[in-house]
This record gives sequence, C-alpha cells and structure tokens, in this order.
Amino acid sequence: REALGAREPADAVRVQGWVRSVRSQKEVLFLHINDGSSLESLQVVADPSLEKDLTFGSAVEVQGKLVKSPHRMQNMELQAETIRVVGPCDIWSFPLKMKERHPLEYVRQFPHLRCRNNTLGALLRIRSQATAGIHSFFQDNGYVHIHTPIITSNDCEGAGELFQIEMSSEAKESAEKTHFFNVPAFLTVSGQLHLEVMAGAFTHVFTFGPTFRAENSQSRRHLAEFYMVEAELSFTESLQDIMQVMEDLFKTVTSTVLSKCPHDVELFHKYIAPAQKVMHVTGNNCNPVVISYGEAVEILKQAPQTFTFKPEWGCDLQTEHEKYLVKHCGEVPVFVVNYPYDLKPFYMRDNEDGPQHTVAAVDLLVPGVGELCGGSLREERLPFLESRLQRLGLTDAYQWYLDLRKFGSVPHGGFGMGFERYLQYILGVDNIKDVIPFPRFSHSCLL
Repeated sequence: REALGAREPADAVRVQGWVRSVRSQKEVLFLHINDGSSLESLQVVADPSLEKDLTFGSAVEVQGKLVKSPHRMQNMELQAETIRVVGPCDIWSFPLKMKERHPLEYVRQFPHLRCRNNTLGALLRIRSQATAGIHSFFQDNGYVHIHTPIITSNDCEGAGELFQIEMSSEAKESAEKTHFFNVPAFLTVSGQLHLEVMAGAFTHVFTFGPTFRAENSQSRRHLAEFYMVEAELSFTESLQDIMQVMEDLFKTVTSTVLSKCPHDVELFHKYIAPAQKVMHVTGNNCNPVVISYGEAVEILKQAPQTFTFKPEWGCDLQTEHEKYLVKHCGEVPVFVVNYPYDLKPFYMRDNEDGPQHTVAAVDLLVPGVGELCGGSLREERLPFLESRLQRLGLTDAYQWYLDLRKFGSVPHGGFGMGFERYLQYILGVDNIKDVIPFPRFSHSCLL
C-alpha cells in the first residue's frame, strides 16, 4: 500500500508478498504482488530470466526501484533487480485459481486458504476497520471498555440455547464428577448482565467480544460463535436515548468504513450485492422509522402476502415479518418499540400500560438482514423485579442482580448489535458465514 501510494520514485525498495498473477513475454516479465494491505496489487516489471519457480500463490521478496508507471490505472510500479521465492506454491493442487472469481460458497470449503481470495481479503480489512471504528466511537463518547467474561453461570437471554462447559473425560474422572467451578458454567450468550454490574460505577460502558448460541440452525443468519457490540447507559429514562446511540454508532462506524476502505466496499457493492441493496447505508440521510410492536402487528395483518407464521399480538416477530416491515416502511432501518411483557426477559422495564401489557424494549430492523440491534430500558425498581423473578422461580439465582437495585441503583438501559449482521447489511452479503474469518455453526467446526 505504501509503494502504491508513493508520490516519488525510490531506489533500493524491498517488497514482500504473494504473487497474484504472472505474465511472461519475450522481453519482459510482469508480476502482480499483494501483501494484504490493500485490494490493489503492485505491478512488478522484471527480466524474464528472473522467472524461476514463480507461480500464482507463491510468496516472494522483490528488491528493486520504484518508478512512475506508464500505465494510467496505477501510480507506481517496481522494476525488479532480484526476486527471491520465499515459499513456492503448487498451482496444480492449490484450490484457488489465477484470474478466476470463485463463488463465496466454494472458498468456504477452504477455511485455511480462503483469506487469500480477493473478496475475503477485502472483508477482513473492512472488518478490521469497523472494529477500530466501534472502539473509537465509544472512546470518543466517554465509554469505558469492559472485558466481560466468556465463561459465565448466567443465561442472560433465558432461551436455554447454551453451550455448557465440561472437563475432558480424563479430568472429569479425577475430579469425581464435580463441577470445575462448583456450579454449572456456560459460554456467554451476552455480556449485558456483567455490563449492568459495571453501570453501577461508570455511567457509560461497552464490551465487544465473542458470544455463543447452541442454536441448531444452518440458516444464512445464524452462527454458533459470533461477535457482539454491547453498551449500557446509566441515568437514562428514555428509550429514545438508547435508540439515538444505536443510530449514531451505526452511522459513525459506517462512514469510517466507507472513508477508510472505499475500494474494498466497492468490490462488494459491484460483484457481491446489487448497489440498491445497500443504498440506504451511506450516512446521515438514512433516517430510521419508529413504530410500536402493536402497529407492526397491524401492518403485518393487513399485508397482501401470506406469512408462514401468522402475525398475532404476543407472538415474536419472525424474519419474514421483519423483512416485510422494512419493505413496507420504504427499505430503510425501522425501530420497533414496546414489545409484549410476556415475550421479553425479566430485566426489561415494565411500561405499566394496559390492557396490552408491554415493556420498554426496542429492536432495530434493517433491509436484507432483519433484526440488527436489540435493547431496552432495564427494570430498576426493586419491587417490580422481585415479583417478576419470584414468578419465574429465579430469585435465588439472581439475588446479586436484586442487590444492584438496593445499593445506589439508577434508571439505565442498553443494547447489543450483532457485528456479523452489521457487516452483512453494509456489504449486502447474503450468508453470515461469509463475513467472519472462521465460521462455526451446527455440524461444522473446521480448523
């Protein structure tokens, strides 16, 4: 990338990378070399006598002079004086082929090699910039980054789709079948409850790390291991505050990605997704629509199409419903607020409304993906929380959570955003398995 961006010629330049193409003519040899720092490769011009063992995919070190390129599509090229093959590549057994645009489904079979594919390389650079953008957004807005644990004794979602942690059989025999932690332990489904602990000492906190769901699904929307961005805000009594942070995070990070990785994003919009699919992503003119759950159900009931799952008050919105609502609202992001009390977990704040009892919850739905973010105000009133936990038989398990309401409790709320779904949306990638380096899903854990 530095060589491509250089403004002046330079002597004694050394470049290391992998060969993306080799073209030998009678009097000149052309190579394209890429080191993963950019989508564009550097053209190397050399004497044909230097061609020994040079094949597509081989790792090389080239020394020579950086000169202005006569080619109008590039600024600089490297005139090679020496080329050393660091690692040869057997092109006959190498599953990626030169100048071939491999489908994402094809490269998914080779998790150890697919990062060498242009599309996955672009994705991983975008993913890196989006990660940096998320951290910058929260740091710039005064949030404290918390490392929430991956091993936990909580089931935050209450859905029961947990991976339980057990010792290997040998270790288990020596421990006489006791729990390693003395209690059942699981891989985390969310860092939210741990963030709520921290929100008792810091007004703004966030976490960004792997989460796990033992969902027996191979759908295009689900992974067993994925990354979540989660934030918690103290001293907030308004769902609008939570929605504003969701929106600001989304717009800020997206504008960072678009400015830092324009060529990588363009690759997706040109070859992977039709441009119109992501036309509403690009920033400040993308204003979300806000509807209540009740309004959403009415819109669905009046829809001219037949759904697999009949929309009724009290039922969760399915993917088909989410996608219809987004379409109905003009293919822009949609906030759905105030969900039925019995549909949501115990920690969501009771709206004390009737007869259709709701909680202060919000989901952000986006085109092509459906649900991207979910959040709520948390129930900070001790009597409300005690009675709900008692009804659910969870009082003993969550005594510590009740304690948070006894000692300096404040109104607070927060949300989580699925990082892979975010990438799916801004890039228009159909399958979530293609936006993570090493996808884990039911019946598949390659590498």
